[in-house]
Amino acid sequence: MNADIQMLIGLLIGMALLIFMITKTRVHVFLALITSAVVIGLIGGMNPKDIVEAIPQGFGGTLGSIGIIIGFGVMLGKLLEDSKATTTMANSLLKLLGKDKEVEAMGVVGFITSLSIFCTSGFIILAPLVKGLSKKTKKSVVALGVALAGGLVLSHSLVPPAAGPIGVAGILNAPIGRMMLLGTLISIPSLIVVIIYARYLGNKIYQIPGENDTWIRPENKLETVYNNEAVKEEGLPSPGKAFAPIVVPILLIILNNVLTNLGVVNGSLGTVFSFLGAPIIALAIGLFIALFALTKNMTKEKTLGSVEEGLKASGKLMLLVGGGGVLGKIIQVSGLGDYIASSIAKTMIPAILLPFIIALLLRVIQGSGSVAMLTAASVVSPMLGKLGLDPVFAGLAACIGGIFFSYFNDSYFWVINETLGIKNTKEQMRVWTVTSTLCCITSLISLLILNAIWG
Repeated sequence: MNADIQMLIGLLIGMALLIFMITKTRVHVFLALITSAVVIGLIGGMNPKDIVEAIPQGFGGTLGSIGIIIGFGVMLGKLLEDSKATTTMANSLLKLLGKDKEVEAMGVVGFITSLSIFCTSGFIILAPLVKGLSKKTKKSVVALGVALAGGLVLSHSLVPPAAGPIGVAGILNAPIGRMMLLGTLISIPSLIVVIIYARYLGNKIYQIPGENDTWIRPENKLETVYNNEAVKEEGLPSPGKAFAPIVVPILLIILNNVLTNLGVVNGSLGTVFSFLGAPIIALAIGLFIALFALTKNMTKEKTLGSVEEGLKASGKLMLLVGGGGVLGKIIQVSGLGDYIASSIAKTMIPAILLPFIIALLLRVIQGSGSVAMLTAASVVSPMLGKLGLDPVFAGLAACIGGIFFSYFNDSYFWVINETLGIKNTKEQMRVWTVTSTLCCITSLISLLILNAIWG
């Protein structure tokens, strides 16, 4: 049997096994992810030694880039909650926005934030704000969280200076300014669709935060009763102190990216902001701000206990994210992704859809949207002249394909669902798999329309 076909069969069997274990057995998701990855490798004909080596590489490689961020982010979120900073933030936003605009606000905040921050980091940083708003307004945390996650992933995937799109632009030699403009235009209809779906799903999965990291699902949806005046509560930190642990890291990361894109990376100033704007350092600074600005009314024991609770909560999330990394690594080492990409490139598919389909399949196979879009751009880069493709539209097509169908092998899938307290597999897929697919389909339609007009 052809080795590539054997690997494809292994992938199909492994993914079917993963879905079965998660939905029909008592096997924990983390164990199911590792087991599925091993089965894919064995049936696909990989050397057992290569499989064993790929497991820690995939786990460590994924957590190496995001594990510390998850730990710091969850600790920060617990401190913001226990110090009542989230209540202050919720009060401030309600006063500013007025009634019934929280879902739209979260979508826009997410879109702006992820222009310079990876969507996973942005979601972790802003999750306490989502929980605070949900607790305050009695709006479903699912509606607010889906809107935030959708806004984050759209700018992260489609609009430079986000890392993925700017990498694609570099590979295809596409003009950055034009790609920013068209990427933003494409994102607007998709963000509208996300907000509509978020509101719909929030009514179907009505869940709000309870006390001590619990979740409440009332049988009847609670009435949203508030006005534009913040509720007076004792012991609340000021808005400046409440927002600072979130705003300061975001501003540092954005400033670092802006200076980098302007070429201001040399000299003492560039070095300082490059250091301070690294996500790990920026988030650590936010954590220190929270510790010193928000815990004056908390005892040392309560503060340390809050941090410990955050660390405990981050452990499960890290395992799930690392497990998804193992699954993606096995598939990467097997060479299956390259085989599928090169096979599609030889077909008679319309030119504009070629980078989209390559990225789409790679996304589903190995989980990382950035890897999918960058690989697709690399595959079609030598063909742009023959295909008659505008590099900007080819790049955006690859970026859009990288959004499609986020599920078990994507760390963002687990971050969103675990943070929002969604445990049921079917609900997890409704929360993010469906949302990411809607983003992809709507963005593709917008791209095809723009290509017909300007391409």
